[in-house]
Amino acid sequence: MFETPVEKYGLNPRGTMIIEQFRDRYSVFEKMLSVVRGALEKSVKENRIYINALEGRIKEESSLVGKLERKGDKYSDLSDITDILGVRVITFYSDEVDKIAAFVDGLFNIDWENSIDKRKMHELNSFGYSSLHYICSIPKKLYYDPEHPEINEYKFEVQMRTALQHVWSVLDHDTGYKSGFEVPKEYLRNLNRLAGMLELADEQFSLIRSGINDYRRQVQSLVRSGKFDEVSLDGDSFQNYLKLRPFDALNKKIASINQAEIHDSSLVIYLKIFKMLKFSTLGDIERLIKENSEPAFQLAALQLANTDLDIINSSVGVVNLLVVHILKLGGGVAGIASMFNELYGNSEKNKKWAERLFEKARHLSFMQ
Repeated sequence: MFETPVEKYGLNPRGTMIIEQFRDRYSVFEKMLSVVRGALEKSVKENRIYINALEGRIKEESSLVGKLERKGDKYSDLSDITDILGVRVITFYSDEVDKIAAFVDGLFNIDWENSIDKRKMHELNSFGYSSLHYICSIPKKLYYDPEHPEINEYKFEVQMRTALQHVWSVLDHDTGYKSGFEVPKEYLRNLNRLAGMLELADEQFSLIRSGINDYRRQVQSLVRSGKFDEVSLDGDSFQNYLKLRPFDALNKKIASINQAEIHDSSLVIYLKIFKMLKFSTLGDIERLIKENSEPAFQLAALQLANTDLDIINSSVGVVNLLVVHILKLGGGVAGIASMFNELYGNSEKNKKWAERLFEKARHLSFMQ
């Protein structure tokens, strides 16, 4: 696994000793990585946070050698180096970085003195885009092996950032800026502009999601309170409305004709028909039910009267309501066929079905 003799690195005695410790304790860091990743994955799953990625790595020996060459005087022992093991959690939204940080705080011991929130370090002309870094150790309550107590002593780093922050980090690294290469001013200006754009996008994504969630909660509250005229008709509001089972009373009345069983199916597909017919609020659907339930029942009764059908679909009520509505508007056979084509795709069968319904409906009082 480690092919290069330690002495060939040309480090001072202290650096050589640290490399030897690293090799000797490598299996300890492998176990630590397994424990840390497992704990984080479990916590993210239990808290139902959808993340972009959870990455973990043990520092490459060549990278450790480079660190010791640059900063070797800072370290007297392997335990002084806090990023031998590193884990990165990449979220989609900036507010979720703080949620992940709370989980990390609850799972591990945090070295607050050496942990850094780089998000708060920017100046107005700052170049870059940072993340939240916690220096941690594994508490015994999470994992303990008496044969390897160093598992609870060695520190590791957890980085938490958004996907866009991660994009910036990769781009920033790729430019060579961090390597000490002097970036020409024209490129530096463009990099600063890009960083600002990414930061603004990150903020806006979180604000938009927060606004959408607030809207959904408001819709749920209005639907529960029955203030249907105040709720615009859209996918969220319609699904919340369907939870109230608004067509059940009509369905049960229709089912009673043949003492039939009602087979439940999703009615979400009918949203596009309501939209096609220019319904704009849930109140419009409520009025449809109130004003057309009786003729819709009569129309269904004509269809079922001479059959022994003992199972009907839960869509029977809404379909008959819509047929009655279309006929009242003067849509005739073409209007009914257009609805069926929208629901099931264009077909000659839809026209024949519409013709049969029209023939039955024209004998009802609302058509006179």
